[in-house]
Amino acid sequence: MISLSDSQKWMLLLGILIVLFALYLLAPILTPFFAAALLAYLGDPLVDKLEKKLPRSVAVTIVFVVLFSSLTIVALLIFPLLAQQLTYLISNIPLYLDNVQQNVLPIVAQKLGININQIDFELIKKLVSAHYAQAGNMMSQVLSSIAASGMAVVALLANLVLIPVVTFYLLRDWDKLVKRIDELLPRKSQPVIAKLARESDEVLAAFLRGQLMVMLVLGIVYSCGLWFIDLELALLIGMLAGLVSFVPYLGFIVGILAASVAALLQTQDVMMLIPVFIVFGIGQLLEGMLLTPLMVGDKIGLHPVAVIFSVLAGGQLFGFVGVLLALPIAAVLAVLVRHMHNEYKSSAIFNNIS
Repeated sequence: MISLSDSQKWMLLLGILIVLFALYLLAPILTPFFAAALLAYLGDPLVDKLEKKLPRSVAVTIVFVVLFSSLTIVALLIFPLLAQQLTYLISNIPLYLDNVQQNVLPIVAQKLGININQIDFELIKKLVSAHYAQAGNMMSQVLSSIAASGMAVVALLANLVLIPVVTFYLLRDWDKLVKRIDELLPRKSQPVIAKLARESDEVLAAFLRGQLMVMLVLGIVYSCGLWFIDLELALLIGMLAGLVSFVPYLGFIVGILAASVAALLQTQDVMMLIPVFIVFGIGQLLEGMLLTPLMVGDKIGLHPVAVIFSVLAGGQLFGFVGVLLALPIAAVLAVLVRHMHNEYKSSAIFNNIS
């Protein structure tokens, strides 16, 4: 157990507060550095494996080229399709509203005994159309202002260049950085801190490497399945369901609801819900019986409510950087809390009470 004097505890608390305040002030410029650190952390185990047969610099170069080539290919293939489907969704909102008025409202009125003639649906359609048109105009204005602002373009390009550069240097020197940090630790506390660091690394690896792969595979499975049943928004809904699947069952619930609504608006056929349920049922079975046990295991130990709270709190406090940091920090905190809980249960205070 780490024993600290009162002055050391206050110094540690002060240091933590200073770091958090610095992160808060520097959040606008830290995104590329955190993104690079994440990519380096994900790629370091593969570099270590290749380093057994190749020089470190060669191993880093291979992993770096494969990593960024894969990201570039995915971006070039996926983003245009997502943009195309998003444009299709926006342009078809009036048609969807007409379908709701003609096919959904009469059924709802019949079941609930509501007089739909009292509902001014034309006004609702005008308001919705005006808002989505306004949103499209605002987006165009934002993109135009960004394109017209030379500094904004320079900042964007600088970040795009900065991420791979920082990633390369972090991959090259990752083991050295870990060793330097270990050398700075107090020798008396080093074994405990090293043990906690190893446990935190297991949790982070299980989540960042394992859960990201689960999210990606589920997104592909859902998208391909919905495409196979001819759903026009297959990629958009499938990737959305995969993206939010880091919370257990949330991806399944969001995906099946969105796909069901899209299928009904597209075909006006209730039987279309059957293949939608089959697609997400298969995805859920794959996640529970194969993907999560194989890629993640049971090392994360984060309750779904804790995951949701961490993401929302991180986004509220630090914006996009906070979202990136939320779950890794929560995972590390979970390890520390478990350690303190075990120490407390073995302490004289707990044993005297019980």
